[in-house]
Amino acid sequence: MKNIASLKTALLGAAAIGLLAAAPAQAEIGACLITKTDTNPFFVKMKEGATAKAAELGITLKSYAGKIDGDNESQVAAIETCIADGAKGILITPSDTKAIVPTVQKARDAGILVIALDTPLEPIDAADATFATDNFKAGQLIGAWAKAMLGDGAASAKIAYLDLFESQPTVDVLRDQGFMTGFGIDTKDVNVIGDEDDPRNVCHDVTNGNEEGGRRAMENCLQKDPGINVVYTINEPAAAGAYEALKSVGMEGNVLIVSVDGGCPGVKNVAEGVIGATSQQYPLLMASLGIEAIKKFADTGEKPQPTPGLDFFDTGVTLITDKPVDGVESIDSKEGLAKCWG
Repeated sequence: MKNIASLKTALLGAAAIGLLAAAPAQAEIGACLITKTDTNPFFVKMKEGATAKAAELGITLKSYAGKIDGDNESQVAAIETCIADGAKGILITPSDTKAIVPTVQKARDAGILVIALDTPLEPIDAADATFATDNFKAGQLIGAWAKAMLGDGAASAKIAYLDLFESQPTVDVLRDQGFMTGFGIDTKDVNVIGDEDDPRNVCHDVTNGNEEGGRRAMENCLQKDPGINVVYTINEPAAAGAYEALKSVGMEGNVLIVSVDGGCPGVKNVAEGVIGATSQQYPLLMASLGIEAIKKFADTGEKPQPTPGLDFFDTGVTLITDKPVDGVESIDSKEGLAKCWG
């Protein structure tokens, strides 16, 4: 009997070992981050946020970027690679918000969660979710600030718009049209840049979101109207370029520059008087929340929900200026430097 009992124990032990061996290992969660470039400080910080959160949650993260801002082909190739790798989720800041949609749909059809960061797709529901700054509000804040700074002079302002691309991606349109709304200009079709007929809008040009483009666009606008006294820029690198162009002709002290980003170089430019006001956004938060959403989706199948009343998840925006005005909430550059990135 003792031998039979020992045999039973051995058999049960062997069966248990067999069951353990047959049990599948926990599936690896893979994620992709695809940014417009890997050089802009905004996207560098986004990658830092995603990398840190992925390490914390045990997610394998692969990162990709376009060669330049606007490089849709590289982003298409990156998505194709992520699909082939069996990624559970993709975070993307799309360069071309329309052209990338068919490839995004391929990823979603493969069961991959796709989240747009910072820049919504067209249409916005082409992605499973969007984590972004309220870009319209970001523009509206700097527009309202500029109007208040000019006072009665706002009625006769001459405004140059240094936008992003000719293709008018969503982030470009939202900030541009938000600025006009804040300044009190009729946007006509709020989904289109350049159709307005307000005489205060004297120039639209594109910058590719970099300093060289900002300088070139500002020079072009000054040729159209040398009396420009307000400059809206899509981001702070473009603002820095615009300032250099103005400085080269001795106009830097006569023109109000406003922008969007809130990177450390831009906030320092606010402190130095190069930029009058900027709207600060939070790329690290966007990316880390995106990684958390991928983990939750992989574990439960649940997709992230938008902020109530919006069609995206709002990651926040704050106006930074050292010249506060009544009616427009802001923080100063010292506080902005404590929250900046890049």
